[in-house]
Amino acid sequence: MSYSAEDIAHMRAALALARRGQGATWPNPSVGCVVVKDNRVVGRGVTATGGRPHAEPQALQMAGDKARGATAYVTLEPCCHWGRTPPCTDALIAAGIARVVVAAQDPDKRVDSQGIAKLRAAGIRTEVGLLETEAHAILAGFFQRIGTGRPLVTLKLATTLDGKIATASGESQWITGPEARRMAHAIRGRHDAILVGVGTVLADDPDLTCRIPGFAKRPIVRVVADSHLRTPLSARLVATAREAPTWILTRPDADPARKAALQAAGVELFAVPAGDGGLDIAAALQALGAAGIGWLMTEGGGQIAAALLRADLVDRLAWFHAPATMGGDGWPGVHAFGLEKLADMPRFTRTGIVPLGNDLLTEYTRR
Repeated sequence: MSYSAEDIAHMRAALALARRGQGATWPNPSVGCVVVKDNRVVGRGVTATGGRPHAEPQALQMAGDKARGATAYVTLEPCCHWGRTPPCTDALIAAGIARVVVAAQDPDKRVDSQGIAKLRAAGIRTEVGLLETEAHAILAGFFQRIGTGRPLVTLKLATTLDGKIATASGESQWITGPEARRMAHAIRGRHDAILVGVGTVLADDPDLTCRIPGFAKRPIVRVVADSHLRTPLSARLVATAREAPTWILTRPDADPARKAALQAAGVELFAVPAGDGGLDIAAALQALGAAGIGWLMTEGGGQIAAALLRADLVDRLAWFHAPATMGGDGWPGVHAFGLEKLADMPRFTRTGIVPLGNDLLTEYTRR
């Protein structure tokens, strides 16, 4: 199907809206909608913080009576089922929309082409596939969660040239410079949740927030893999658990008294089966996917990185390199994970290189 230059421009505008909402709309995907009449934009909408309301009713509300006979450009197939909000297909039909252009079909079994069929049955000209590749990039975490049950995982590492994250004494702040750290926060802000191991909590007592003013409207979910509940009640993550969600993945047989104390502080606990030396990392990701997390960033430490790489669960790498070396007694960014054959190495394709002051960010995706 051929599209006009105007169609492409309006869908690009809808995609820009969807991109803006990334990291703030889970458990729903970030969707953009632009309503156009006589080649003039009369309504815009993006999935609201927390996932509701959806993009389409917001754009239609802005358009008002001008929606009748107009075209709606939507980055994801409109929903056709009742959830916590009415179906978006019903809103488009009731508003008198004449044409709907959809970038990507929704793989959720509650929708999956049924929304498109419902619009067509109502006499609305409905077209699918405009800028689909761009839409899939924005919706990758959602598609991953629906398709596999787990989030899309970005492993972020900030190391010396020889792959170290701390000195032998544990000193780690700061290996990279301010430009690299600001970029790391920007990457955080595009994810639903951030995962660290309890070792990182004990060593650094991190906040795990996106500290770029105005960047994230919704606090990132902070997740700690802590099989034996060693996270101190005095940790910053626990102290701020009522301000920003704090989840701990732990074994079912963890100390009941520790569980009760953490829950009383506002921490949410997830029972995950034990694995080699800690938790079953694949089961942990399934638990996060079931909780609605589509985009997961993990920052450390080396044990978590090794577990994810060993299980082939890293989808993207964001590797910050500082132009310095530390030597063999430094802490490695990735711990040993039992690799014996070159053929078994996790391999990635480089997708970007970004200079950041004196540091370098190299981005990769899994092959």
